[in-house]
Amino acid sequence: MEREKNDLPPYSAVAAPEWPRRHRAMRRSRGVRVLALACLAFIVYAQWRQIHTAPVPKPGSTLLSIQKLQDDLEVCAKLRSKPKDPIGPGRDRNARYIDGHKPTLIKNATIWVGEPAKGTSAEDARAGVGYSWTSGDVFLEYGLIKRVERHIDVSTLSSDTLVWDAKGRRLTSGIIDMHSHSGVDNIPELVGNEDTNELSDNITPYVRSIDGLDPNDHQIEVIKSGGVTTSLILPGSGNNIGGEAFVIKHAIGQPDGRNETSATDMLADPERNWRYIKMACGENAKRVYGRAGEQGPFSRLGESWEFRHAFEQAAKYVRSQDDWCAAADAVGIENMDGYLPQEIEWETLGAVLRGQVHVNTHCYTIPDLEAFVDHTNEFKFAIRAFHHAHQTYLVPEILKRAYGDSPPASALFADNMWYKAEAYIGTEYAGKFLYDNGLTPIYVSDNPVLNAQHVVFEAAKAYGYGLPYHAAMASVTTAPAERLGFEKRLGKVKPGFDADIVVWDSDPLSVGATPVQVWIDGTAQYEDPIELVKPFEAHVDVPKGVPITKEEPLSTSDLIITGVSKSFLTQQSAGTDEQSHNLTAVISNGKITCLGTCARKLQAAQDGGARVISLDNGYLMKPFTAFGSLIGLNAIDAETVTDNGGSPDIFSRGVDGLALDTKKAHFALKYGVTRAISSPKYSGTATHQGTSVGFRTGAKHSLEKGAVFADDVAVHYTLDLNAKSGSTSISNAVGSLRRKLLEAVEANTTAADPFSEGAFLQQVVKGSLPLAITAHSADVIAAILKVKSTVDAAIASADGSSSSAGIRLVIIGGAESPIVASELAAADVGVVLSPLLSYRTSWDQRRALTGAPLTNGTAVDHLIDAGVVVAIGLEEDWVVRDLGLLAGIAYKNGGGKIDESEALDLVGANVYKMLGLSTGEMDKDVDEFVVFEGSPLEVGSRVRAVGAGLGEVKVFEYE
Repeated sequence: MEREKNDLPPYSAVAAPEWPRRHRAMRRSRGVRVLALACLAFIVYAQWRQIHTAPVPKPGSTLLSIQKLQDDLEVCAKLRSKPKDPIGPGRDRNARYIDGHKPTLIKNATIWVGEPAKGTSAEDARAGVGYSWTSGDVFLEYGLIKRVERHIDVSTLSSDTLVWDAKGRRLTSGIIDMHSHSGVDNIPELVGNEDTNELSDNITPYVRSIDGLDPNDHQIEVIKSGGVTTSLILPGSGNNIGGEAFVIKHAIGQPDGRNETSATDMLADPERNWRYIKMACGENAKRVYGRAGEQGPFSRLGESWEFRHAFEQAAKYVRSQDDWCAAADAVGIENMDGYLPQEIEWETLGAVLRGQVHVNTHCYTIPDLEAFVDHTNEFKFAIRAFHHAHQTYLVPEILKRAYGDSPPASALFADNMWYKAEAYIGTEYAGKFLYDNGLTPIYVSDNPVLNAQHVVFEAAKAYGYGLPYHAAMASVTTAPAERLGFEKRLGKVKPGFDADIVVWDSDPLSVGATPVQVWIDGTAQYEDPIELVKPFEAHVDVPKGVPITKEEPLSTSDLIITGVSKSFLTQQSAGTDEQSHNLTAVISNGKITCLGTCARKLQAAQDGGARVISLDNGYLMKPFTAFGSLIGLNAIDAETVTDNGGSPDIFSRGVDGLALDTKKAHFALKYGVTRAISSPKYSGTATHQGTSVGFRTGAKHSLEKGAVFADDVAVHYTLDLNAKSGSTSISNAVGSLRRKLLEAVEANTTAADPFSEGAFLQQVVKGSLPLAITAHSADVIAAILKVKSTVDAAIASADGSSSSAGIRLVIIGGAESPIVASELAAADVGVVLSPLLSYRTSWDQRRALTGAPLTNGTAVDHLIDAGVVVAIGLEEDWVVRDLGLLAGIAYKNGGGKIDESEALDLVGANVYKMLGLSTGEMDKDVDEFVVFEGSPLEVGSRVRAVGAGLGEVKVFEYE
């Protein structure tokens, strides 16, 4: 047979049947008939053999479609091809360019090119040599950067060129977010718009994020307002193999300079040179799919089998295709007995094994990382990046063992941790450690986990945690561009690169940095953007590296601190003299005894052998207070055994569940947060019910002297969307609260149980405890203000006095609070913004202000303008590291509304003011204080000493 002649093994061997022989004599006439029948049978048999057992028919005799076979042969060529990064320089125009868009000249910019000066060695470049901010002009035409020069004469350009004056401000390439779910995980979150995970099966390489990508997701525009021009839109991490991903640009429809509104039009590379896939290791898949005795994976062991089995199926599929293509080449398509094997189910994973797909894998822990690296070597495919990658900094050698030409990057958060077991081990210094080991850190949002509008803030924090400045800039520009296969098109301000440009109002790695204008493919995205008022930067340098501090502090009672540039302690503090700068602080027995020149006490301390800390730009201030978090009541958010718990049906006291000496508390202290006020939760993170407890984060247990400064700080209820889980409706929850408060007003007797809900509500209506309500919706806040008015009237009636103070009310959350800012001010109701910068994640936050260049200010600006007392809370516990920086955003972006001291009050004094709570010893500024090197409102400041109010000072030394 043809295939046997060509020594090509068949895909399936079918044995030819053996015909029985007959041995009997026949008469001639009968023999003729038999012979005729035999000939007929032979013909039938021959035809049967040709159709059923001959793998390759004779030329010209195939019954298959020649056109289909020809198409299949063309597919063979594609299967054998290896994509290359699309070219940048050398193009006349960007494939995404829309005819009719005018060229643009950006004048007087301070430019970050994205690469070192020509001639810089690779070793020097990695060390940051050759990188600089340079002055110049940038010319954009046909969707490309055409010229980057010190000066471009506008008279040399076409007459229709638009001229935009950058006024010396910083100009970079567009920011690239390498891990986003915008468009498939729409916000505000609605069940009907949720398309992140296809959970019908654990292995779904055949699904594609583009099929659920919704251009109407407003978050895509919000993200762009933070300078993000390109995002990798990944499926979720609910299954081990989640499906195909796509790289998009954030320009949609005619308002953004496009001709159509479609997912296809958003693709960053219309030619689709590279493909992308999302996989995930660890907790998620075994949690979603693991059912003992029913289905897996139930463990990480099972997950590895799921991966290996899927790759095995894909490898068989690839072999079957390769065999067909080889046979077609050898004998010609007209001699083939079947079509090219093609299955949508395994096509994408087959392309992975062919090196045509960039693999991105969600992996946190060492076991997950090591197992997946083993898979890459067993099945011979490369991985571009591990995402989340919390523990990659511990095992750089494992990453370097991965299959391929270069080790995977680590796509990280700067400091988002502790939310589940696999996120418990990690460090904010991961980026620095990885970079020091020759690996690539990239910072991402996982939008909507973090707001991708501020993904550059993740890079800024990474710089503050020790990553070199040029590497931090690369982590959201050139590094993700290279990993995505766009190294020659995106991430740099060079001729031939896509004209994706951002001009910033300040250093993009500084607190509060905001775009003034954004260009995508050479088209300005904002006709009349809101611009914040920022001071002009007369001189621009690449900042020096930031030293990191050791994890474990030293403890001391006696300390000398020199070089204090600013003190925010009150004049009554011990021994303060008239000197206002270059101060010395003398600390004895854990208390500040002198602040100023302090000659006599300084000498005494030196004679006593006190430790000395010398600062260049020291800040001495009151500590921060974490309000609204679960610190002290939870160690790992998703692990119930580490959590105090909570339920809509239970009213309890935080002090009764206090659990101290946790990692969260340790990091709070390290970042200057000596106090926390935490309430039991109502149903989940950022919900509250019961009474909150005020405690010191440095305490070992609740019985330690000074550990608890207030047993019951406030009475908490939750009236956000979570309230429906306990009350079935918002209206019922509001009505229930009103009824409980009115019953407390009418109660004539002291409650039998002084720790019951009723007893605490009696304290609320008497004005001795504040009422703290968690709510975001302006409508719900309005309803709460009506309840307060009703209850206040009832209190006044019961007291027989129209001057009764009424209840003290605080709103936690407050995303839509600016809508009712004047009403809140009139009612003397304070607001704890949690988060400070809402991005409309839930329906009750949909009217939140996202800030410039889209909106004129954010919630904090409007509330301050209205005279509302405002504080910054923690919507999640990991934010405890960032309180100073969040206050810095309010300060830097507030247009002069508040000064440094007032900004610091947002995370300190204002909390106590709105709660009517005395700070006790902290008012005296003697044993609770924080010493920073640098302004706590700026990236790169470091806590050097903390007086935690517990009799000793914690000193943080540099590595």
